[in-house]
Amino acid sequence: MRSILSQPAFQQRALPLSVEAWHQMIDKGLAPERAELIRGVIIEKMSKSILHTKLADALIEFLRSAVSGMFWIRQEAPLTLKDSEPEPDISVVEGHRADYHAHPATARLVVEVSVSSLLVDREMADVYAEAGVTEYWIVNAAELCVEVYREPVAGRYQNQQRCGAGVVLECTTLSGVKVNVTDLFASASV
Repeated sequence: MRSILSQPAFQQRALPLSVEAWHQMIDKGLAPERAELIRGVIIEKMSKSILHTKLADALIEFLRSAVSGMFWIRQEAPLTLKDSEPEPDISVVEGHRADYHAHPATARLVVEVSVSSLLVDREMADVYAEAGVTEYWIVNAAELCVEVYREPVAGRYQNQQRCGAGVVLECTTLSGVKVNVTDLFASASV
């Protein structure tokens, strides 16, 4: 049976929610607890497997030691964008926690760990590119690689590559950040 929401006649009648209205829902306790706003639609967040958690934790630990307090390393924290407020697994933003009185509107690096959400995470590339996120990584657990998106121009990343076993991935936007892809997946015992 075809979902009613996939039918064009219903999609055209859907009413998108603004980021401001989303914030009002949050302030009034009306927003679902495990949800985020993507393209004006409230989306339920997926549960995290142990593999997902281990990969994200390994990257968080590495990034915190690699950038040594020069940036705010955030885990599952909102970025307030034009029509979305995603909560990426990891975001690295300019400055320090005390510098912010609202959620950041962009990031130097965003990382999504993908165990069962690869297609969704790939779709998020345009959302992050539109927000000027300089570099976007998808840790693709199924294929033991990191998909790297760089050079956002007009809402699209101009450079995309896959880094697999034996590759040392160097972040172009964070000086000195190098991740050995083989070691990353070994740290989570994939």
